[in-house]
Amino acid sequence: MSHLLRTAFIPTKPPSLHHHHRSPVLPNVHTTRPTIRFVPRSKIREIFMPALSSTMTEGKIVSWVKSQGDKLSKGESVVVVESDKADMDVESFYDGYLAAIIVDEGSSAPVGSAIALLAESEEEIAVALEQAQKSAAPEAVAAAPAVTESVVSSESVGVEKQKKVAPAIGTAVHPASEGGKRVVASPYAKKLAKELGVDLRGVVGSGPNGRVVAKDVEAAATLAATEVATASSDNAAAAAALPGVKLGSTVPFTTMQNAVSRNMVESLAVPTFRVGYTITTDAIDALYKKIKSKGVTMTALLAKATALALVQHPVVNSSCRDGKSFTYNSSINIAVAVAMDGGLITPVLQDADKVDIYSLSRKWKELVDKARAKQLQPHEYSTGTFTLSNLGMFGVDRFDAILPPGTGAIMAVGASQPTVVATKDGRIGMKIQMQVNVTADHRVIYGADLASFLQTLAKIIEDPKDLTL
Repeated sequence: MSHLLRTAFIPTKPPSLHHHHRSPVLPNVHTTRPTIRFVPRSKIREIFMPALSSTMTEGKIVSWVKSQGDKLSKGESVVVVESDKADMDVESFYDGYLAAIIVDEGSSAPVGSAIALLAESEEEIAVALEQAQKSAAPEAVAAAPAVTESVVSSESVGVEKQKKVAPAIGTAVHPASEGGKRVVASPYAKKLAKELGVDLRGVVGSGPNGRVVAKDVEAAATLAATEVATASSDNAAAAAALPGVKLGSTVPFTTMQNAVSRNMVESLAVPTFRVGYTITTDAIDALYKKIKSKGVTMTALLAKATALALVQHPVVNSSCRDGKSFTYNSSINIAVAVAMDGGLITPVLQDADKVDIYSLSRKWKELVDKARAKQLQPHEYSTGTFTLSNLGMFGVDRFDAILPPGTGAIMAVGASQPTVVATKDGRIGMKIQMQVNVTADHRVIYGADLASFLQTLAKIIEDPKDLTL
């Protein structure tokens, strides 16, 4: 778990204005770690779903770091929330007891809605539980399965939760204990493990302090199914053992897919055009082979070359947000598209024109690791001024990219391939070439601007001596 960050308390209004409190309040997402916002109601405080980015409208509970009934200290992590791009630890601003969890792991809630209740003392836990039953969020109720004792066996986890009363809450159910061995796991992970037949003692947790969360259990179940399928000679049995896509089923968007969907629809309002260019890559390929052993990546080389070209063509690095004016961005921040399971994210190499290629490569590897672990901070994926999308690694020779909202241009990079070309003296020769296609906002950037930018980029890539300065 990342280290705790100190954040300023977000003041709330008097209890008489309680309903106004539900409007989202944005913390400083660029420099601080989010802090759970509480609104006093007597000695019971509501814990609200925080806004972790300016575009976040709802959040998904990945895991509760603390269990119902656990004691909380100021600054201590309470819950892991999935925003539209990353998972973030959220900490408490008060001391007290996590009296009631309103939104369970795996469920979503709108920003500003109550997800739990905090009691000041153990004696108030029962009061908080009663309050939670009366005013549970409709979204959480809708997301949770309808469980009744008449239709579910007493072994069901849902029934176990219904049977819990205030005295049981007084003793923390976290961490879990499995077979005499201490296993730290979230309640939802334990439920999932029971359903999937996964032994938690063999699962390595990726949550805070090594806590086993739902995705760890799912991964373990998938691995076990794969091993069964590999060992089995019966193809039908193997197919049944592997979790797969159920044809004909309708699957709701994940939080990240919702964010991508909104951005793609928003991009349709921008008038764009595309310009393609062929660049010879023999020289940069040779440079890459020479310095690859020092940790340099081709992505960093392309980002550096692009940034140096943008220095000479600031209009291609500009952006138009209101349709009435545009901004010459003061920094050249290269966002690079990275595919993730169930979505897409664009980690940002900030000030790429000023950072040396070796530091830029180290930073890129760090960003990719954080992106795949869903630990990017908002400023690490939302501050790009120009975007690169590279499918060349998959053998794609050319493609068009969709312009991300709020930026002026995005460049699609194809694969470098041996190409037969005619030389200046009329002979036939062989060169390694790649196709790039730039999609740009035509309100700000015109055809001549892109053509000039691409000529500069080609010169830098075909004579890359400046990339290692």
